[in-house]
Amino acid sequence: MTMKNDSDTPQSGGTSRSIAPLALAMLLASTGVSITTVALPVLARDFSVDVTHAQWAVLGYLLAVTVSIVSCGRLGDLVGHRRVFLAGLAIFAAASALCAAAPTLGLLVFFRVLQGVGGAILMALPISIARDVVAEERVGWAMGLLGTTSAIGTALGPSMGGLIIAWSGWQATFLTLAFFSLVVLVVSLRTLPAAKAASPADRPSLDLAGTLVLALTLIAYSLAVTGGDGFSTQAALLLTAAVAGAIAFVIVERRRATPLVALDALGDRATAASLVMNLLVSSVMMSVLVVGPFYLAFGLHLNDALIGLALAAGPTMAALSGLPAGHLTDRFGAWPMLIYALAHMIVALVCFSILPGIFGVAGFVLSLMALTPSFQLFLAANNTDVMLAARDDQRGMISGLLGLSRNLGLMTGASVMGAVFAAAAGSADITRLPPETVAFAFSFTFQVAAGLVAFSLVLALLGRRRVPAQDELCVDC
Repeated sequence: MTMKNDSDTPQSGGTSRSIAPLALAMLLASTGVSITTVALPVLARDFSVDVTHAQWAVLGYLLAVTVSIVSCGRLGDLVGHRRVFLAGLAIFAAASALCAAAPTLGLLVFFRVLQGVGGAILMALPISIARDVVAEERVGWAMGLLGTTSAIGTALGPSMGGLIIAWSGWQATFLTLAFFSLVVLVVSLRTLPAAKAASPADRPSLDLAGTLVLALTLIAYSLAVTGGDGFSTQAALLLTAAVAGAIAFVIVERRRATPLVALDALGDRATAASLVMNLLVSSVMMSVLVVGPFYLAFGLHLNDALIGLALAAGPTMAALSGLPAGHLTDRFGAWPMLIYALAHMIVALVCFSILPGIFGVAGFVLSLMALTPSFQLFLAANNTDVMLAARDDQRGMISGLLGLSRNLGLMTGASVMGAVFAAAAGSADITRLPPETVAFAFSFTFQVAAGLVAFSLVLALLGRRRVPAQDELCVDC
């Protein structure tokens, strides 16, 4: 029987205005990913390296976020979510300034890794803190707002970075991030309510053994799926190491009194289903960014400017639909909206496989405009469902796992869905194929994507969270 008492409820001292620094932090973290992509040619020129080496300025950040996001979330559970969040802003600001001063590419990548650790905190902790500072009936709205700012940051980064680089060089992009990080830090100090933390004597320590094993496991997996060599021997060895690492991680966690990841939480059917769905749906969304440009360029013969305009429909719709998605989640409930979002995604993905072949770029844009709001609704509903059910002492860990599953989904989607596209086309060299073959491969890829979301829908139906009966909520029963 599940008992509920006052300690199970969120703090009531927070106000909705406290969500502002959390949203701005999500904006910073997502901008930190995308703002550097436009600088890669300049970095290659200034450091006299090829683009393959320069891209580690982006990959280093992504890898650091992926490896550390669960540990950062768990650290928030142990020493206080607000305290770790403020430390994350300070780390992000300092690392951004150091990136601007880096004299070599090696140091730049090192500082980007440090910045990624700060970015992991800024991605994991806002979801957890939002559960404290807004009323329970507005958690969906908060998740929608955080999703909106994350989408805006991803869309804003390349354009803002391009303008700043044209004005004052790539160093100014990192100085801009450092400045706004300090602004958000000041706002956070003034608006986020202080939480009562446990004394150091009563505070459990971070599971360093579990942290190390998980980090090595995630590094192996990340390098396997981002290596760019397809299903090579090296990738196979790294995947094998990742599987062995995952097994070792479970063994280590079972022996820890205060594990990094509470295996009982992963044993909960609804939570496990939510994390798997988050991974699968993120993989599907990444296929738009990976496969879409190839189809637009070699299937429809659009130039670079038109490709950019067509793809811009995605982040634009994401920015516009995040808050409505949160309101719908609050109004109709997380689980019904989760089911609707997945069903809507299946329809939109089927449209992706059909409409571009009939209406060309208009069919592509319309399908993208239908798909993106359903993805935002899925994120709002799924995050709300998981965080409302999470225990107070596990919210940081759970929010970290949500961020991890999404990042792993994006990396996996870039590799796997790209491989599906190449296999359907019959060649990895898409540039030499006729438009009909590219169109067929594009259609087939999104049929596979629709199948993955259909599987997610089945998981959602099988993993529906049981609502406790009224007598189970009574303290004196």
